[in-house]
Amino acid sequence: MLIALALSPLLVVGVGALLLMLAEALSPHRGGLALGAAAILMAGAAFAASVWMFGVEHLEGAETLLPWLITDRFTLFFDMLLCFGGAVAALLAGGYMPEHHIERGEFYSLLLFSTVGAMILAAAGDALTLFLGLETMSIGAYAMTAFRRASPRSSEGALKYFLLGSFAAAILIYGFALLYGATGHTDLAGIGAGARSAGVETPLVVMGCVLVLVGLAFKVSAVPFHSWAPDAYEGAPTPATAFMAVAVKAGAFAMMLRVLVLSFGGVAWTSWASGWPPVVATIAVLTMTVANLVAGRQESVKRMLAYSSIAHAGYALVGVTAVMHAPHEAGGAVLFYLAAYSVSTVGAFGALILCGSRGREAVSYEDLAGIGRRHPAIALAFSVCLLSLAGIPPTAGFFGKWVVFRSAINSGLYWLVVIAFMNSVVGAYYYLRVLVYMYMREPAAGAAVAVPMRSAYVTTALVVTAILVLALGLAPMHSLAAAVNAATFGAGG
Repeated sequence: MLIALALSPLLVVGVGALLLMLAEALSPHRGGLALGAAAILMAGAAFAASVWMFGVEHLEGAETLLPWLITDRFTLFFDMLLCFGGAVAALLAGGYMPEHHIERGEFYSLLLFSTVGAMILAAAGDALTLFLGLETMSIGAYAMTAFRRASPRSSEGALKYFLLGSFAAAILIYGFALLYGATGHTDLAGIGAGARSAGVETPLVVMGCVLVLVGLAFKVSAVPFHSWAPDAYEGAPTPATAFMAVAVKAGAFAMMLRVLVLSFGGVAWTSWASGWPPVVATIAVLTMTVANLVAGRQESVKRMLAYSSIAHAGYALVGVTAVMHAPHEAGGAVLFYLAAYSVSTVGAFGALILCGSRGREAVSYEDLAGIGRRHPAIALAFSVCLLSLAGIPPTAGFFGKWVVFRSAINSGLYWLVVIAFMNSVVGAYYYLRVLVYMYMREPAAGAAVAVPMRSAYVTTALVVTAILVLALGLAPMHSLAAAVNAATFGAGG
């Protein structure tokens, strides 16, 4: 019974996805699928919260799931985050898909199954389970990217995502194969024990570590493995883009943290002289700098938000680098940052959806000119989310960056924090540019004007995310304490 309770968040979403797929096949009415998908995902989040309050230490028999699935607060934190991100994306799709005449019921099943994959990824304690979750999550994301069948841009983005994603998955699994050859283990903790005994000088272990890091960097869309993200994000329907920017990225970071701490958490592997921290720090610097510089040159707001998502992966990698010295403090900072980033990003995409209707979409900066005066409520919610992404107080994004930078300073990474802070200043430019167009510009004479859609689903999602952005910024301590409490990483962490 307690094993079922431990698996309840995963079971609720998985069984719910099957039932929703059956309902879509048997019912001619598709109007309630978005609400059904959101309800299933929120139920998954509620079960995860219930297990958290019950206490993972009281789940007798849950150890029988090891090493395949780890049930700890780390897993439950990501279950809640992933289910929330998926639920909001489902609500956004409930307004966006009918408005743009691409409403097909399979979208919601794909979203649910992709969330299941991300949840498996967060709980995986073995390379085989990890790969199963990764592919389940990725296949759904590939299909959602190509969901706009008549759009060449959507097909191009999906094809790039699929091809590069397949290569990255192959590199990742090949790296684990090498680690299995060197250590005799596929479970992450066993790989870690074997890697510590083999030493960092063993060529097989070093090559396996390098390949695993490359695969992980691709999945979090870090530079130089980011080229798929802007095209995939721009070509996909905007609710799918929001889901990928939030749930897929969060699942990838859960995988990265678990692998680095359990498999490469030894003293030699976390040293600055011979371990992975300088590699991750270099990737963080490249990711922040390249993404921010390119984002400032974009004319498409959606593509700008895609590069913004890449830049935020760089900020999170600053915290990942600091995990080498302070696993709980830095790990908790990364988890809180991912939560703050998720609500801000999904809110920004939701506002972009609401700003335009079919034939009069909000795509470029010019399309948003004057929105602040014509539709102040939408512009206000959009502004709150953008200010949070820019790291302006008193929003969630400000406190998220603050705790990540503080953990890096406490780990002695002063130079990395200076670079990250400078990138934050550069990044503020393209967020504030949106505000300038919304409040200080008017559409050019004869130019097409974006007309906001009417959707209770999208409006509800936008209101909820805007409130959370402010709540996490004004009263962050309880959420941060939960994040630090969740930074356990499982057996051996």
